[in-house]
Amino acid sequence: MSAAPMLPGVGSCGPAWRSQSRMEMSCFRTEVRMKSLQFSAPLPTPSIHVVTWNVASAAPPLDLSDLLQLNKENLSVDMYVIGLQEMNCGIMSLLSDTAFEDPWSSFFMDVLSPLTFVKVSSVRMQGLLLLFFAKHQHLPFVQILSTKSTPTGLFGYWGNKGGINICLKLYGYYVSIINCHLPPHMANNDQRLQHFDRILEMQNFEGQNIPNILDHDLILWFGDMNFRIEDFGLHFVRESIKNRCYSDLWEKDQLSIAKKHDPLLREFQEGPLLFPPTYKFDKNSNNYDTSEKKRKPAWTDRILWRLKRQPQANPHTPRLPAPHFCLTLRSYVSHMVYCISDHKPVTSTFDLELKPLVSAPLITLIPEGLWNMENDMLISYSLTPDFLSSPWDWIGLYKVGLRHINDYVSYVWVRDNQVSFNDGLSQVYFNVSNIPETEDQFLLCYYSNSLHSVVGISKPFKIQPGSSLAEDLLGEAQPHI
Repeated sequence: MSAAPMLPGVGSCGPAWRSQSRMEMSCFRTEVRMKSLQFSAPLPTPSIHVVTWNVASAAPPLDLSDLLQLNKENLSVDMYVIGLQEMNCGIMSLLSDTAFEDPWSSFFMDVLSPLTFVKVSSVRMQGLLLLFFAKHQHLPFVQILSTKSTPTGLFGYWGNKGGINICLKLYGYYVSIINCHLPPHMANNDQRLQHFDRILEMQNFEGQNIPNILDHDLILWFGDMNFRIEDFGLHFVRESIKNRCYSDLWEKDQLSIAKKHDPLLREFQEGPLLFPPTYKFDKNSNNYDTSEKKRKPAWTDRILWRLKRQPQANPHTPRLPAPHFCLTLRSYVSHMVYCISDHKPVTSTFDLELKPLVSAPLITLIPEGLWNMENDMLISYSLTPDFLSSPWDWIGLYKVGLRHINDYVSYVWVRDNQVSFNDGLSQVYFNVSNIPETEDQFLLCYYSNSLHSVVGISKPFKIQPGSSLAEDLLGEAQPHI
């Protein structure tokens, strides 16, 4: 993400802001410590919901509640990782998606933003799309390090096949997310494995101070991998599916066979295949292929994960401490309700147990006093000692329910609008007079241009209409947080 474009209409700074007393700054310092303690309190086990779906150029369906688990009474998801393959990538569609959000990204944001999920990062390569959403309270602890596209079609020059990657730090841990589309057809198994290795080899981060991908704490790898079921005939496969005897088919699944012989591939784990093969269906039905080709059903759509290798203990070394980062699979299912494609989507939900390496945000933001529509207002914030601010850092004002980081109502450059700096504490002024009156709640986010990430977020607050200001003049104004 780049720095925000300059907005007109930033208010001038009155002398009152420059007369901030040492006592007020001391009170703020105490409040900042309290806010930091609130942020660094023990976290519940965060959960990640992963989606992979070859959508066969289709538009989004009307309802994605089942896919995103929104039909469950107690939604327990902190982050969504969504990978699509075979999105419409005709020339007109690509031109439109370059100028505007593609229909799938817009649809997911429309559905998830009211639930306080923010699109943190995305990457697109022709028909491949990868999206990462997180609840807004996690934003200061998610740092996007890199996005990458690796085409493997047409000898590596065409992106109809290949992989796309988002590399990030989550509470201080390295996480790589890969969405891929591998070559099709039964006979191309060796080519699939070669493309798998090629995608992995290309995830290098030279010159970026990022460790090798195999040293990352977690790799999530999913997509239309196109592995097929060998040897068994069409009738046997369909009868096994009809009788839900999926275990009869596992031994001839090409990915399962490859993992027995490839040490690196074996390090990637997968949940049990307790759902019907997800390919190939007649569109708009739950019937397997009835065309002349009558393709044999297969588990082409897979979700794998790999945890960082742990050093092996031996009798001559002390016992190793328990790992501080582990993943537990909660569910691994397909969703037969969706019929827009010849593939069924597959999802996994993981519970992530970690001891945060970063337990407090780099920036602590507090809107000062009672915000109203008539005056420039103050934002106070503190920086951790190891955070290097940039002249291109900015603070955005957002309505709660923001779709992505550029979905701001207004913003200020922190250096241009700074009015005081004292012992690691800063204040900037913010003009809100041109913001329409609303009952909505707002958030402040501090965006670091050098880290390309949100590094601080305020608690929700309201901006009072100008007419209500007089009611508060006799009393001491308090932040509405």
